[in-house]
Amino acid sequence: MPDSSPTIRAFFDEPTNTVSYLVSDPATRVAAVIDPVLDYDHRDGSVDVASVDAILAAARAEGLTIAWVLETHAHADHLSGAPYIKAKTGAKVGIGEHIKDVQRIFRPMFNADDLRTDGSDFDHLFADGETFRIGELSVEVLHTPGHTPADIAYKIGDAVFVGDTLFMPDYGTARADFPGGDAHQLYRSIQKLLALPPQTRLFMCHDYKAPGRASYAWETTVRQQRDGNVHLRNGVTEAEFVAMRTARDATLKAPTLLLPSIQVNIRAGHFPKAQHNGVHYLLLPVHAKPGAETGIS
Repeated sequence: MPDSSPTIRAFFDEPTNTVSYLVSDPATRVAAVIDPVLDYDHRDGSVDVASVDAILAAARAEGLTIAWVLETHAHADHLSGAPYIKAKTGAKVGIGEHIKDVQRIFRPMFNADDLRTDGSDFDHLFADGETFRIGELSVEVLHTPGHTPADIAYKIGDAVFVGDTLFMPDYGTARADFPGGDAHQLYRSIQKLLALPPQTRLFMCHDYKAPGRASYAWETTVRQQRDGNVHLRNGVTEAEFVAMRTARDATLKAPTLLLPSIQVNIRAGHFPKAQHNGVHYLLLPVHAKPGAETGIS
């Protein structure tokens, strides 16, 4: 039957606290992978594909054809496994059209003269309100900026994959202090999600186990978020949220994999072009604090 509920299988990557999803149409066995993780060890620059291979193995075991790799945004805490899935399956890689804004923000930060800023490293750029299909499943794209300008959510039946907007109700909401982030926009994007029917299922991109919770979790509902989100339950105004979010973000450290993740993910998961010795390099910008300039010159 067209537009039936999707079959959803979650894969949790504990090193990056990221949840990837294998979402399939039970009628046609066509599937998409949402936010796949490439295994990357920042200590020595080594890369592995065990996490992505686990998703591909599950798809094979279930007789699924992967047609899409869907990114909710250019992640700052893990490297994307999208190119590996595309190479293995021929799937198209999609992301929100405002990735172009993110590319323009970060291109000068990394002096990335080779980086195109038209989004053409991706196979498809989704616009707000756009619809497409995974088999017979209808997918609606919701633009949810605030964490970054390019964040989108994917609504498939009664399930919404929210990326980095909301966390579980006992943990709250995403930070909004990255370049291009905006707490006002984040508030409005979350309200857009919370305006959906109360029984709508919401699937998180991350979980960090809130204090007092013993296990990881990544599925909740609009009703549970409206009633119990510690940052944004019913009655919290935009001004109150922005004040809270701004104060909280000022205390947060940068994610461990921020610099490598951004350089790779704005290129649709590809590393910068290899140099003449065949090795790919990631840049580490150095910013001297006042008085320290002579120590790095």
